[in-house]
Formats: sequence, structure tokens, C-alpha cells
Amino acid sequence: MEFYSRKWVKPENLNPYGTLFGGQLLSWIDEEAVIYAMCKLGKNRHLVTKFMSEINFVSSARQGDILEMGVDITACGRSSITLRAEVRNKITKQTIISIDRIVFVNLDAQGRSAPHEYVWQGQDAG
Repeated sequence: MEFYSRKWVKPENLNPYGTLFGGQLLSWIDEEAVIYAMCKLGKNRHLVTKFMSEINFVSSARQGDILEMGVDITACGRSSITLRAEVRNKITKQTIISIDRIVFVNLDAQGRSAPHEYVWQGQDAG
């Protein structure tokens, strides 16, 4: 898994208990994953999030932590692409959250499922 983006946990990202708000983290992951998928699919893409599997919050992040987000492809269908994601603390490498499956579906101009033409070779080349 390659770790592409980093986020700095700031005061506005915290919940009332002083740790990173889970909803903020999920928003960052969804954005990171769809950008990664769009870059892989090239010009034929209008992706929407279809599904996220069980979300495993492993540890907390606090103000000042630097997080790094990693994604890679685990499957590819005619109109879908499936990724897994992990967010970890940049310094300690401790996992904050992992998601085994995030599925995006490519849509046509009418909002229907459409082929994306990406050919995945069974492993993510980065």
C-alpha cells in the first residue's frame, strides 16, 4: 500500500473529547480514495461511492498529529473499482483506521452504471 496524502489534525477536526472526529476522518478517506480511483481510471470516470465495508477504528489521533492515508486497488469490475484504505500516524506508524472495501461505481451522463474501461492486472502498481 502506498501512502500518498497527509493531514494535520487541527483544533477544528476534534470531537468534544479532544480526539479526531470520526466523521472528519471518513470524509478525508472518501476523498483520498476517490481521487486515487479517478487517477487510475483516467478520462472515463464519474465516480460515486457505492459502499464502505466495516470501518475499524484502531486508535485515536489527537491535535497536532500528522496522519498519512494509504489506498490500493483490491478488485475491478466492468463499472466498479474496489479499494482498501488505511490511515496511520506518520511518526509512530500506528494504524488509526482501516477499511477493507470501498467500492466506487462509474456513472454515465444519465446517472446509470457505465463501463470505465480500466484494466486492472490484479495488483496495484501505484
